[in-house]
Amino acid sequence: MPSTTVGVCAHNEERNIVRSLASISSQSLDSFDIAEILVVSSGSTDRTDDIVRGYSSEDPRVRLIVQEKREGKYSAVNLIVSEAKGEVIVLVNADNALAPGALSRLLEPLKEAGIGMVGGHPVPVNAPDTVVGFAVRMLWDMHHRLSLIVPKTGELVAFRNLRLQLPRGTNTDEDWIRMEMERRGYAIVYAQDAVVWNKGPETVRDFWKQRTRVNIGERYMKKRFGYTVPTWNASFLFRALLSFMKDNRRHLGKILAGVLLEASARAYASLYVRLSRPDLHVWNVVDSTKDLS
Repeated sequence: MPSTTVGVCAHNEERNIVRSLASISSQSLDSFDIAEILVVSSGSTDRTDDIVRGYSSEDPRVRLIVQEKREGKYSAVNLIVSEAKGEVIVLVNADNALAPGALSRLLEPLKEAGIGMVGGHPVPVNAPDTVVGFAVRMLWDMHHRLSLIVPKTGELVAFRNLRLQLPRGTNTDEDWIRMEMERRGYAIVYAQDAVVWNKGPETVRDFWKQRTRVNIGERYMKKRFGYTVPTWNASFLFRALLSFMKDNRRHLGKILAGVLLEASARAYASLYVRLSRPDLHVWNVVDSTKDLS
């Protein structure tokens, strides 16, 4: 039975870490075995470390790895990879939670030798009654629709442990791993039934702050490595948006607002990268995304 290392990246996640770990510990697997759950706590100054230590007494598969200084997610992922014993690595954000059965569905495609990486299906818990809540729902719904056309990895991924090490300063870790898997001849697939719950921003300021950071990272993928992330393919985006609009035609005003918010974040990110300003691999926390409940 192939062994799996689940890696959890955390920074000041005392509000979410127990929920995240419990959602991993409770997963039931048939064809894979969870050998270990590695929690990398990067520069946490709250109770995250103590909570993880306490949780490890209940589940001995959990091991805390402390980074004294927050160096960016790429550094935490590299540490997970270097410490991992599993043949397959799963990455879960500490502010996310897996739905029942998600891990089994995520890992299932990796039983085929030609599959190198699998992306899960992020579903936000935000209420859609506000403009920002609707924009968050729209963003991840389009992520899903686009992934049905061409897989877009993010939030929850599983990949073969090839001992990859991300280049220093990389912002979009999942996209870089995907790029390397493709360059080595592996296929990437989307497991739409592997649901992971996340929390999007609640204010326009936080939405724009998060989306500019993500888009800057994706633009630097193009500039540094010549790799275009699928969500920047106009054809894929148009097909996903058209599909979303057909199913949500009653909310055209909110759709337009969501499009304008994302478009402004992309325009800013494109200019930011064109001016060669530094990549945001260590980003400011978006507080309104940190309460998954």
